[in-house]
Amino acid sequence: MTIEMRVALLAVGAFAMAAVLASASEGLAGDRSAAITDFSAQQEKKKTVAPKKVAPRVAPRTVAPRVVAPRVVTPRRVTPRVVTPRTVTPRTVAPKVVGPKVIGPKVAAPKIPPRVVTLSGANARVVTAAKLRGVPARGTGRAFIRGQNYSAWRSGYRVRHGGGWRTFAALSALGAIVIGTSYYYPYAYISAPQPYCEGLTEDGCQLMWQEVETIEGDVIPQCVAYCPWE
Repeated sequence: MTIEMRVALLAVGAFAMAAVLASASEGLAGDRSAAITDFSAQQEKKKTVAPKKVAPRVAPRTVAPRVVAPRVVTPRRVTPRVVTPRTVTPRTVAPKVVGPKVIGPKVAAPKIPPRVVTLSGANARVVTAAKLRGVPARGTGRAFIRGQNYSAWRSGYRVRHGGGWRTFAALSALGAIVIGTSYYYPYAYISAPQPYCEGLTEDGCQLMWQEVETIEGDVIPQCVAYCPWE
């Protein structure tokens, strides 16, 4: 191939390329123009807004006033009540006659008469025990007789007898004793045996061995101290 032919081919190819580029440029320009036109149309559509429809104004409704007939109330007729006055008959009350109250002489339970005691032998006013007064009214006290120590009770004294326990009666149930012209009153139970239950104590109480009743009904010999009244 000659040089002239090559040049001619190159020229044809360049022309064809130029034609293609020109056609593409025209397409792009058309698309751009169409896009611009469409955008302008949308802007114009937005500017043109249909007028807002307003509902027609309705005239106010005329309502006829309600006519209410007045209520006629018939007055109630009340018949006056006639009350008959109650006649009260005066009550005559007779005066109550109270007679003088007759009070009879007060009868008291007979007291245990004092028992007259005649002393003899060792009981004849011989001091054989220490002082006894001061024994507590409840519980156990002490009594010293001839150097021996014994229990002293003024209430609730119990002993073993007949296979069981026996409780002595209250001291007040024994009554007083009279020695000469002096009265002696039961003061305490002493747990001393008979040989030691005799004579006087240092504070003037007399020891006596005697039969004493229990609350169970038995009679048991027991040492009792009688003292002068203070």
